[in-house]
Amino acid sequence: MPVKVSVIVPVYNPGPYIEDCVASVLRQSLPDDEYEVIFVDDGSTDATPARLDELAAEHPQITVIHQPNSGWSGKPRNVGIAASRGEFVMFVDNDDYLGDEALERMYEYGVANKADVIVGKMAGKGRPVPVELFRRNHPRATVGNAPLIDSLTPHKMVRRAFLERTGLRFPEGRRRLEDHVFVTEAYLRADNVSVLSDYVCYYHVKRGDASNAGFQPFEPVGYFKNLREALDVVERYTEPGPLRDRLLRRWLRVEIVDRMSGRRLLGLPDDYRRQLFQEMHKVVVERFGPGVAPGLRPGQRIVAALIRDGRYDDLFAQAEWEAGIGPRAVPTGVEWRDGTLRVSFRAEYQHGGEPLTFPVDGEGTPAATPPRDLDQAVAWLGADAVDGFEKATVDLVLRDRASSASFFQPVEVTRERVPAGDGRVRLVLHATAGVDAGTAAGGTALHAGLWDAYVRFGLGGWTKECRLGPVRGPDRPTPPAGVVADRVVLPYWTQQYDNFSLDVDRAGKALGLGRLTPEDAAVSDTHPLSVALPLYVPDRIAVLVRLTNAATGERRQRTGTLTPAEGTRSLLEAGVPLRELRGAAWRLEVCLVPQAEAPRFLPLPLVLRPGRGGGALLSRPAAPGPVRRLVRRARRVLGAVLRGTASGAGASRATARKG
Repeated sequence: MPVKVSVIVPVYNPGPYIEDCVASVLRQSLPDDEYEVIFVDDGSTDATPARLDELAAEHPQITVIHQPNSGWSGKPRNVGIAASRGEFVMFVDNDDYLGDEALERMYEYGVANKADVIVGKMAGKGRPVPVELFRRNHPRATVGNAPLIDSLTPHKMVRRAFLERTGLRFPEGRRRLEDHVFVTEAYLRADNVSVLSDYVCYYHVKRGDASNAGFQPFEPVGYFKNLREALDVVERYTEPGPLRDRLLRRWLRVEIVDRMSGRRLLGLPDDYRRQLFQEMHKVVVERFGPGVAPGLRPGQRIVAALIRDGRYDDLFAQAEWEAGIGPRAVPTGVEWRDGTLRVSFRAEYQHGGEPLTFPVDGEGTPAATPPRDLDQAVAWLGADAVDGFEKATVDLVLRDRASSASFFQPVEVTRERVPAGDGRVRLVLHATAGVDAGTAAGGTALHAGLWDAYVRFGLGGWTKECRLGPVRGPDRPTPPAGVVADRVVLPYWTQQYDNFSLDVDRAGKALGLGRLTPEDAAVSDTHPLSVALPLYVPDRIAVLVRLTNAATGERRQRTGTLTPAEGTRSLLEAGVPLRELRGAAWRLEVCLVPQAEAPRFLPLPLVLRPGRGGGALLSRPAAPGPVRRLVRRARRVLGAVLRGTASGAGASRATARKG
């Protein structure tokens, strides 16, 4: 079978952080004989070389190449390219990992679109990743029609014939930004680039010890020498004009302006800040022409102008002011409607914890002129925000707490200018997002887990994120869980910070079923069992009811229905054969999603006791006595110990071959 994809992993002293990478490449949905994994050990001095050799002995799709240390990742990747046999090569770092279907999906997407480069959606676990690029799929992306230039890490799938035809390779040796040089040239020379955004393909991970190469301080002179090489690539493959300026703007914005802004600048040691500033000043003066900076956002233009003019003290003052700015998003309503969770909120920017106000009239930021002082800079930015308020944007983003995978939700927005006195206004956005559990994850259903709600707010010169919340007190919206799209979705407020989140297919006690009383239920010889549940359902759905004999453990299962009832409650109904159940007490459970891969039965605090002469009694189960409570506690402790043991064993089995 021809090899479809060669996964190339440069390796240097990852220690235990390589295990997630190893497990992910072995879990791929692509058949084992259709991909290969090439680990290139760049002179590791820890136990990794032996670990890799063990893997190669166990798994025929794994190859290990050992070489003396080269100083950085460029040469190991090139060695992997030379050894590869796949139609495509996929670059993965040794402390990151792939989604289980990443290779299969990216390969099929690349083949379908005849792409030379495939960019798979990324999720950052403690690390920043592009956001706007992955709003939607881009089957035919270019640096002109999509923000490709925002994604310059090497974690792409590239057609091997394209690499051979162009001779494109990574710069080698001890250096920085080798990926910028390689990826930029690949974008500019590829016949087609495809962006796959409806599945998280790559997880970019910050190590627990923060020892990733990208988190280490860099030597400014060498770093900006390497940055100039990336700029050389842009100038080599583009003509002077708007496109070239837009591409060069990426390095001015990300590598220079953002580093010299707000908390990011303030968090650096003073001597290091000044070294960076000196080298950045040189690059800005030497390499960025008059068409580059004007395309930045207003605040970024101010920072770029201050760097260009060598005004370090004014730059520092600007950063101190900007560090106090951030968005706040306050939920105003959460309700179920037509099977969708409607989340309403208002958002505005704050400074120092107070609403930020803006001048009604004022002059905006010039294209290139620096401000006279901080007061003028603040006035310019305020005027820009007011002038551009009709273009202000706000998004609700759901982020999986476990993987950091993020998905935009559809939002309706209105804008309000709130008078603040003295010729100033507050700029407030009102938004309502519709969360459809069946499509909220990029067109697919939300998977089981905890999903945190973030608000992404663009106004004037800022685009920042914040959590949706906090909201405290008895008046905050508390809709019930909904059984929608074959999921049990519980909207809730986090315990520590009172922010808004969703629990999908995990909640038990929090669903509120434990608060039911016998008055919520009824049953008779002529009527089915009926229980009013604190759950929302948009339409009638099928459920399962399980009855367990409290004395013998015998189980009976019945099909039932859950239908919408008054308000946001629902009515559970199931036919129960009372005559067959007489003489015993039966505990009740309900499975809300019988078609789930792993159906869950949730206990109801009700005991059914059919009478010998007809009818039945519903009651709450008796509270356990002290002996039973002690036994239960012992079982919980023992279960926790066993789960911990199994977890340790599972980690050692994580690299086992797929079945």
